[in-house]
Amino acid sequence: MINIIWFFIIAIGVIFGLATGKGEILSKSIINSTEDSVTLIIGLIGLMCLWSGVMKIAQKSGITDKLSKLLNPILRVLFKTASPEAMGSILMNLTSNMMGLSNAATPFGVKAMEEMQKGNKDKDTATNDMALFLVLNAACIQLIPTSVISMRAACGSSNPGVIIVPAILATGFASIMGIFYCKILERFF
Repeated sequence: MINIIWFFIIAIGVIFGLATGKGEILSKSIINSTEDSVTLIIGLIGLMCLWSGVMKIAQKSGITDKLSKLLNPILRVLFKTASPEAMGSILMNLTSNMMGLSNAATPFGVKAMEEMQKGNKDKDTATNDMALFLVLNAACIQLIPTSVISMRAACGSSNPGVIIVPAILATGFASIMGIFYCKILERFF
């Protein structure tokens, strides 16, 4: 459905640009935006590789295991029925998201959901833990929003890191409210 909506938005824009005699401006804009997109992507590749490597080092060095032991009591209260395997994947997903590495977090998120599905009695319905994990995955606290900082740096921002404190506040509030609403809704559904 979203593909159809985007197609109509683009088609209407192109038709309107041609109908108003601005075809030359339209074609220059298309060429410039594609060049800018490629430049941005190339700039982000190195930064994403760097941060993915940092996360791999953290994982191999045992930092994530120590963080797991620190967060385990909190996660155990939140995720009551999750298995130890699911808890490990949940922790890795949340840690990756906290560091702004959503690309690195995705495989851990998929693994966590697979592990929680193994213990799910009703395979057609998500458990409360699965719903909570989905909310936390989407609204995870961003301690270091590396993707946004990287994009701001690639676009020439004079201070790309200025968004760190607002990101921590906004995502922290979103995470707390997500947990709060999930726990309230668990009682009714």
